Order: sequence, then C-alpha cells, then structure tokens
Amino acid sequence: MADAGPDGLCLRFVGIIVQKYGGSSLADVEKIGLVADKIVATRRAGHDVVVVVSAMGKTTDQLLGLARQIDESPPRRELDMLLTTGERVSMALMSIAIHKRGLEAISFTGSQVGILTNDRHFDARIIEVRPVRVEDELARGKIVIVAGYQGMSYRREITTLGRGGSDTTALALAAALGAERAEIYSDVDGVYTADPRVVPDARHIPEIGYEAMQEMAEAGAKVLHAAAVEFARRARIAIHARATFRPGRETIVHDLGRDGRAPVCAVGQRNLARVEVAGDPTALRRALAEAEDCQLVARDVEHDGRQGAFHVVLAQTPDWNAARARLVRALGDAVRIEEGLGTASVVGDASGPERIERALAAVERAGARPLRVSSSALRLAVLLRDEEVDATVRALHEAFVADAPDPRQAPPDAM
Repeated sequence: MADAGPDGLCLRFVGIIVQKYGGSSLADVEKIGLVADKIVATRRAGHDVVVVVSAMGKTTDQLLGLARQIDESPPRRELDMLLTTGERVSMALMSIAIHKRGLEAISFTGSQVGILTNDRHFDARIIEVRPVRVEDELARGKIVIVAGYQGMSYRREITTLGRGGSDTTALALAAALGAERAEIYSDVDGVYTADPRVVPDARHIPEIGYEAMQEMAEAGAKVLHAAAVEFARRARIAIHARATFRPGRETIVHDLGRDGRAPVCAVGQRNLARVEVAGDPTALRRALAEAEDCQLVARDVEHDGRQGAFHVVLAQTPDWNAARARLVRALGDAVRIEEGLGTASVVGDASGPERIERALAAVERAGARPLRVSSSALRLAVLLRDEEVDATVRALHEAFVADAPDPRQAPPDAM
C-alpha cells in the first residue's frame, strides 16, 4: 500500500478520503467505537483517511446553555473558547479508539491543521487552509482526526465557523488536500425533497447539483452547510451524504452540468428576526454597518425606495439581545424589529409565471398568512409567523413536489 521514502516517511499512492461524522454519530463511547470500525475499514481498503468530528451528541447545545445561565448575551470570544472544547473531546476519544484497533492515528485542533479564518467569532469564515501537518502525518501512514467547526484567526484567536461548521471544515480540508471525495455522515441517508420529520412522504434524492444544494442550505435545510457546498463546488469534489449506521442509500452532491435539472424541494427555516429601516438607501447602509459591527449576518437585504430590510437568523446569533438593543439605540424610531418569523421556500426548477399564485394558494390551504413573498431563479420564499412554517412547508411540498416525478428521485416507497 505504501513504500518507505526519504526520512523514513511513507510514500502514498492512494486517494485521500475525508469523512465527517456528526454529533449524533458520536453520542456515546459505543457509537464512537462503531465509527472507529468504519474508519479503520476505509484505511484498510487502501485509502488515506482524514476524519472530521463534531462534538458528542448535544454537547454544543449544553455548553451554550451553561453560558446563558451566566449571561443571556455571552461574549462571542469566550463562547468560542468554550464551545471548541466539545470537538476536542471527540477527536481525542476517536484517536484513542483507532489506536485500540491496531492502527496509528493522531488528533488535531482546527488551528493545528492550518485552518485560518477572518477575525469574527461564532461565525468565522475560512480564508486559507495550510494542511502541512495533515500531509506529513498521512505520509507517515497515520489516520488524521480533526476537530471540526473551528479554526484560528490571523490574530491567533480561536474561532468557530457557525452552526454546521464541521461540514465546512471537512470540505475545506478536502479541497486543500485534493481529496478523492468527501463523505458526510449523519443520522439521515442524504437529501430529501423536504425534512422527513415535517413531511412524512418526502422523497429521497440520489443526486443533486452544487447550486441547488447550496440554495437549499441557505433556505434552511440542515443536511449540509452552505459554506461547505461552496468549497466543494470550487474544487469540484463530490460530496456523499450518508447515514452513519444505515448503509445503503446516499445523496451525491456534484456537478450535474448545464443540463442537470434541479429537483424541486420544500424547505423551512424558523427563528428569524426582520429588521426594517425607514428612509432612503443611506439609512439602510447605516443599519447594515451597525449590524456588521455587532457581527450580525444580514440576509435577504432589500430596499423598495421608502424603506429597507434584512433578516437575522437568531440560531446563529448568541448575543441577539445585546445586538438588538444596540440597533435600537443607533437607529431610533427609524428601525422596526420583528421576531418570531420564519420562511417556507420552494427550491429548484419550479419556474413559470404561475408559481407565485400557486405558492400563495398553498399557503392559504395551510391556514397561514404570508407577510412577504420573494422570488429568484432557484427559490421562492414566503415570510410567515414562525408557528406557520411547518404546515406551509407541507402544503408547498404537496403543491410543487408530490405530483412532479423526477427521474433523479427515488420513488416514495423506497423510504
């Protein structure tokens, strides 16, 4: 499988596979052992293996809960110091489990494998990956275990990559290493036309293009992180989304080419806040500057000539109360903030002039009241009250997906 080279290193001539395992796959020591068996089997099949791990089970939520018992809006830097400990526990335990099975492994934090980010906390963006230590250890024949979700800023501060950031770690490393493919393991066997927990008859999608998958992630789908898909798209690395303990089906995210049809999906996102600012575009720019200073991620920015608006995903904003108070102080009566909102979206090739009318009819059947409708090439989104999202997603799925068979989708009885 490998021969000795200069300086006692092993010369590789096999492909690199990057595997990522989510928290549900690592919930206890028994599951860590089962995952270690899978990793060892991949290595013995002749591949170099880099493994990215999330924190065990609900560890991240528990740590965040502890912080909020002390401060409702905890400082983001200290949150990053706290939350990154979860992945460090996982990486060390996984490395120990692989050693127990007779193979060599070594664990690294995000900073140790050269993941460099910008200077934001809690939702940092990767700006460069320098995987020299990973390459050295692979050359020595070791399995490399990496703590997901984290990196180091150019100021040498520990940073985290936002919810789902372990996906981004995996795909950023895969791109930097020129990996053969990336395998993302979780408790679901890939991508569906809707969340099966919300829409029981949602269909499994065997393959999907990068652009459609990225749009789904931005709309609220939790299977893959949008930034991870972007790394894969740029490097043209296929993503295999699989269930850890239910082998069989998967979804492959890859380049479908110009003729590749984007499957139609219904996606919901909850826990949004809408920030509206009265006045000309100058007022909106001022609000966006304040939001940036608060390290808020402003989404769906718009302006109609009289007022502007943007959305904030509160699940990605640990210090929202403090940020909201700052926006109100800075903008005064010009700002109006509404919480408890969500979106229900149709993503994919559901084009045609009648789609807005069709979507509104579905919303009415769901008993919901649309607050706003927006449309782009791959997405139609309806802004609603948070509690109306799930029913509207079911209605949109019935209207756009249930009677629209796609040759790329598995039949409903395959679930």
